[in-house]
Amino acid sequence: MNKSFYGLLLLIFLVIPPVANFMESVMAIHMHMQMPMLVIAGLLMADFFQKRFPGFFEKWNSNGLPGIILFSIIMVYWMLPRSMDEALTVTTVEIFKFISIPFLAGVPLRDSWKKLGSITKNTVIIFFTVSFFLLGWLYIKSPVQLCNNYLLIDQLTLGWAFLLTAIGMVVYLLYISFVDPTEYEGEITE
Repeated sequence: MNKSFYGLLLLIFLVIPPVANFMESVMAIHMHMQMPMLVIAGLLMADFFQKRFPGFFEKWNSNGLPGIILFSIIMVYWMLPRSMDEALTVTTVEIFKFISIPFLAGVPLRDSWKKLGSITKNTVIIFFTVSFFLLGWLYIKSPVQLCNNYLLIDQLTLGWAFLLTAIGMVVYLLYISFVDPTEYEGEITE
């Protein structure tokens, strides 16, 4: 079986109502587990679409920038408190989440990432690092509850999860600024 099949299975698993309800019941799990798993499902399914429509990807996303911009827009949209809230209360928004994240974020990310240069890749990582710091600060320091469907403690937990993820990304950026990862690629395969 190929990766695309596993991506489809993962997507179907995440859409099953008990699984979706459980993952959406805790704000941090909703944002930091369900949504990344939807992106992973799209990453795995991308191979099918790339083989089926190679001309489309070559014409539409030849240098990787349109795909990475689409990925960024979709992910930033889903990080907003209102988007998360509406996914729990408006059925069409939840359906849009299960379609947009795998197919408009995961698939373009897979197609784009290998086409981007290291400077563009690092720019994307820096953009999300700054976004995570800002969102973490917003969720922690906000004096009011930002999402009606979650408790204030859920909001604080999500804020700290954003900050810890951003710190991890800073560590990664520092690592790649001092160490050339391509230097060790041969050693790993031996």
